Amino acid sequence: MKKLILAAALTVCSPLLWAFSTAELSQTLQKPDNVQGAFTQQRYLKSLNKPMTTQGQFVLIPKRGLLWHMQKPFDNRLRVRSDGIMQWNGKIWATANPSKMSGQAQQIRLFLDLLGGNAQGLEKQFTLKLSGTQQKWTLRLDPKTALMKQIFNHIDISGDTVVRRIELHEKQGDRTVMQFNQIQTGKELDAFAKQAL
Repeated sequence: MKKLILAAALTVCSPLLWAFSTAELSQTLQKPDNVQGAFTQQRYLKSLNKPMTTQGQFVLIPKRGLLWHMQKPFDNRLRVRSDGIMQWNGKIWATANPSKMSGQAQQIRLFLDLLGGNAQGLEKQFTLKLSGTQQKWTLRLDPKTALMKQIFNHIDISGDTVVRRIELHEKQGDRTVMQFNQIQTGKELDAFAKQAL
């Protein structure tokens, strides 16, 4: 009888039964109607002693789109939706030319799946390794497609009810760290964000 009780207790306490899954992570990240906040991006290049830093604001509507407004060192607004990446030219949204876009814009498209809670989209290009709990999790993305293997060694993402940090480790030795702060969920969108998304 003691063995049966011990076996039942071990089964109930097993971390495998209580593990936080990518499906649960997707549900968590898709809960808010929108996520708004500030970002700081630091790009560490092997050839430079100091990181290149950009800062700005973002608005995310899960499964719909992302508005990425870089404010420093210069003003640049990008809109990422399923129909592509567009750049605000001061009057209208214009199609961004992928060959002329910054690496930042391409990274934004890649992470729209994650920020919007679409782990299935990421699983097409990466092997996902999730650890932690719903309150504090870390997701490691290891590239599995030939293209992603050419670009990344791995990507680390962490957060709680929202993504708080993304760290890209690139093949050539460069590294990019994006930190998200002053985050608010479900806040009324301003007129520009409503029009854009």
